[in-house]
Amino acid sequence: MITKLTGFIYLFLFSYVVLAQDIAVLQYNGGGDWYSNPTALPNLISFCNQNIQTAMSPKPKTVKPESVDIFQYPYIHMTGHGNVFFTEQDAENLRNYLVSGGFLHIDDNYGMEPYVRKELIKIFPDNELKELPVSHPIFSSKYKFPQGLPKIHEHDGERPQALGIIHEGRLVLLFTFESDLGDGWENPEIHNDPEEVRQKALKMGANIIKYAFEN
Repeated sequence: MITKLTGFIYLFLFSYVVLAQDIAVLQYNGGGDWYSNPTALPNLISFCNQNIQTAMSPKPKTVKPESVDIFQYPYIHMTGHGNVFFTEQDAENLRNYLVSGGFLHIDDNYGMEPYVRKELIKIFPDNELKELPVSHPIFSSKYKFPQGLPKIHEHDGERPQALGIIHEGRLVLLFTFESDLGDGWENPEIHNDPEEVRQKALKMGANIIKYAFEN
């Protein structure tokens, strides 16, 4: 339970977000490669600074789920291919971060989905992932995606899904699945994606950043 004092502390920490728009990568436990796609966020940051008037530092910070440092960032990114594990302390801290105004974007780099679903129950035991309708503002906050989340990499050949957790009317957690936006954000020579595909990934990423910063 969040006490009044704890709530004041979280609000105080979030006041720093107004002064800085830095974003961070979540260094989670469980053995999954949380550090994958190292060029992805720097490229997305550069795109956002040029196209949606953000002022982010060129390199994202790294934070751990149990750390109070997460409250400095309006957007935290999480990715990888394998296992994810949250302790009770991790889950409580992440929940407090999200309900206090934070935003967590989990981008499945292939293989995370079963682990993510299991661990998210620890954070929101009474609030499950649900697919966002194409009318959700995250698909139009800057660039228009009338069909919803774009397909960037094949993975299992399934349709891309943007799954979310809503708390008190606000999207606090986004799980992008069967899309792999992060691969599309990486340097072009890494995956040799056509520029049209990379632009779709970057524009969708910019929408997510804009939504996270403004809501």
